[in-house]
Amino acid sequence: MDLDLRKLRYFTAVAEHGHFGRAAERLHIAQPVLSRQIRALERELGCELLERTTRSVRLTAAGEQLYADAPSVLAAAVAATRRAYGAARGARRLVLGFAPGLTVSPAVRAFAQAHPDVEVELLHLNWFEQAEAMRDGRADVGYLRQPFDPAGLKTLRVGSEPKVVCLPAAHPLAARRRVRHADLDGEHVIDAQTRRISTIEEKLELVAAGLGITMIPRSVARYYSRPDVIHRTISDAEEFEICLAVADGHRRPHLEDFVTIAARVLSG
Repeated sequence: MDLDLRKLRYFTAVAEHGHFGRAAERLHIAQPVLSRQIRALERELGCELLERTTRSVRLTAAGEQLYADAPSVLAAAVAATRRAYGAARGARRLVLGFAPGLTVSPAVRAFAQAHPDVEVELLHLNWFEQAEAMRDGRADVGYLRQPFDPAGLKTLRVGSEPKVVCLPAAHPLAARRRVRHADLDGEHVIDAQTRRISTIEEKLELVAAGLGITMIPRSVARYYSRPDVIHRTISDAEEFEICLAVADGHRRPHLEDFVTIAARVLSG
């Protein structure tokens, strides 16, 4: 039976933390989604992997064995995927993955001036797969925004950006230029922990419909700007860190040059 590697990675996180909530936070997905994925993995394997209680989870004998085997299975799959993608792309091509709202064109232009013979492909990444694209080999380098699971990646900070709250245009707080966290007390916040959402567009549709508010990076709010949703900076919120990321041990031609050039250009 072939294992679903994503489900296996989710299982490993639960096993490491002994708790669905903490594992979901690390993976940056909703806890119910994580629970469904583990149940699906157990059905596929035909055995229980976890003993669940109201406070924690423990590994069964089958779970202990799968947890022991998981690192080698994941490492082999990642290595094979990288080799396949690398062979398909060839030595004169780099794939740059980027998170929603981030602008990569200045770095691409600067790199093209130094290496006109290298083609740079762009890969738009959903918020829930930022780091995964580097680990599974779809992208050689990522221009990403925290938070994400950094396991298996080397990251280089290149900047940060404010967190904003998105409100329906008719919301009372929309008249202000800035808000504080205390101003948002009692508001219904739409996020992955409270509602199954896969895209920014879905979030903003819910906000526009008056079903809640959401907090996102300023560049994302500007990129997906619409007249029925207003965004305001949260003055006392921590900023989102922006970074470049590559997989540990990833050695493609011109990759180091790209990271050096991109870090200089994107930090400006």
